Amino acid sequence: MFRDDCLLALLALETGHVLHGNAIGVAGIRVGELVFNTALTGYQEIISDPSYKEQIITFTNPHIGNTGINPEDFESKKIHAAGIVLKNMSPIVSNWRATISLNEYLQQQQVIAISDIDTRGLTKLTRQFGALRACIMAGDTDQDLAIKYAQKYSGLHGKNLSNDVCCTQSYIVNSNGQLHVVLVDFGVKSSILQVMVKLGCKVTVVPATTSAAEIMHLQPQAIVLSNGPGDPQACTATIATIKQLLMQQIPIFGICLGHQLLALAYGAKTYKMNFGHHGANHPVQNVLNKKVYITSQNHSFAVDETTLTSDLKVTHRSLFDHSLQGFRHKTFAIYGFQGHPEAGPGPHDITELFAEFLGEIKCQNVLT
Repeated sequence: MFRDDCLLALLALETGHVLHGNAIGVAGIRVGELVFNTALTGYQEIISDPSYKEQIITFTNPHIGNTGINPEDFESKKIHAAGIVLKNMSPIVSNWRATISLNEYLQQQQVIAISDIDTRGLTKLTRQFGALRACIMAGDTDQDLAIKYAQKYSGLHGKNLSNDVCCTQSYIVNSNGQLHVVLVDFGVKSSILQVMVKLGCKVTVVPATTSAAEIMHLQPQAIVLSNGPGDPQACTATIATIKQLLMQQIPIFGICLGHQLLALAYGAKTYKMNFGHHGANHPVQNVLNKKVYITSQNHSFAVDETTLTSDLKVTHRSLFDHSLQGFRHKTFAIYGFQGHPEAGPGPHDITELFAEFLGEIKCQNVLT
């Protein structure tokens, strides 16, 4: 339904499909890769996740905005996503923690978004054609021009986006922590830092461009490679850095993009998924003990399990498509996990991976 009090907007796809709706946020034009997120809650965490850089998020949950925006649940300081697509924007905010509405926040962040879209039909299109290049146009609209913009967008292949979203200077979280961890920031979510603090870590966060020598100079007891956006194979300098860190035989935990980069540093390969995993209801099985976890996911690339080297063993697989979700080194405390074990947003089933990783490090410290 088109409302008189709203600007008109459209969403154009590279296939030539055009969907018309109402503008929320600000007027303008944005292009990006269209993906869908199946989470039922946590839209604030989702839109503030830096891993969505250059992506347009379609929410499959038909009602978004009812809990507003609060100052505590941000995963980063700004919205990095290229745009947002909704079915229904809630006209009412009803949550005691909310300070502003979602629409007000989108306007503050200068984000272009569109509502009153058949997101179920749009999701079916995405599943049929894969993640599509798309253009959101709000205010003055021209569907032919929007289609051309969508088709001209270069996509995510070959793009190192982590340098665009990481911190520019190092900083410390929880300086009194007992275990010193250096986290390499490729677009880290604040909930990852929160989990590590709860587990007693002092976390030194460093930019994605930090060298191996600079990281080791900080004398970490462990290293975490964070989540982030873009094509992992494009991060050639970072992969070289991780190779140097592996020679130090220091414990390393790679999350999402960090998991992919860790695998690449071992000589494995990654590939672009058809429409990726984006949501908080993804079943993942621990192949070692057969336990099933419901997990939070946000990735468009994955590691090709068949290319893992013999010194790595598979620990987790997706029960949706059997893609690789986790591995670890057979000898050293080196872990990789594709999902978001900190559960921001989503179920907390697999946060135990942090405790397992850090527990192994603490045991090593006692033994030495």
